[in-house]
Amino acid sequence: MLELELPYPPSINHYWRRVGPRTLISREGRRFRQRVMAILAAFHIRPLANLAVHVKVFPPDRRRRDIDNVLKSLLDALEHGGAFHDDSQVTDLRAKKLRPIAGGKVIVRIKGTEEQNAESRDHM
Repeated sequence: MLELELPYPPSINHYWRRVGPRTLISREGRRFRQRVMAILAAFHIRPLANLAVHVKVFPPDRRRRDIDNVLKSLLDALEHGGAFHDDSQVTDLRAKKLRPIAGGKVIVRIKGTEEQNAESRDHM
């Protein structure tokens, strides 16, 4: 199992930008992706397969936010950082929005589903 504390991701509304006929990742999105990649590189992460990803979301303020808007940029950054080869490998995705904290953050727990299934059997 891998547990990481990461910066608060840009929402999907701020992740993409249109430039003429092209759609690109925004400057904010690229900056977030680079920060996550650096954190993963420091941990020498190797890609996993068949994953359960559980995310605790701590927004930066009390504004109304859709929790699903942070997941795309987060999963994209984790993929580019080498946590997994492709986000299609995620078979169990859970997110929980918690109290706001200054600056915001996310805590991500990633584990192989075989590991998760073994834990479930142990709790029965």
